[in-house]
Amino acid sequence: MADSKRGRDKQADDNARRQRNRDLTESRNRANEVEPMRDDPGKQLGALDDALETHQYPTTTNTLSERYGDYTVETQNGYQSVSEVFAPLDNQTYTSADDVRSHIQGLVRR
Repeated sequence: MADSKRGRDKQADDNARRQRNRDLTESRNRANEVEPMRDDPGKQLGALDDALETHQYPTTTNTLSERYGDYTVETQNGYQSVSEVFAPLDNQTYTSADDVRSHIQGLVRR
């Protein structure tokens, strides 16, 4: 194509169209990606975070599962109940809310 205003305008329009197509394709490809989990434990554990603060310690996995089993927490695969998260565990003892939080976060990031 000759180096004229019309040729430069066409080339600029073609470049802009290709970029829009690349952006659209990338958006479509990323639509099915799983969002990363939050790093903020308060948001990841939701209402359970506050409940753990007021709970009496030491406590056990079974006690926590009975009392808070219906609470949901964010996991790699969406949301699960505390009962589902604790299901594969043996009865363990926890000495603090931080201890429980750390254990749950380790379980849901697997």
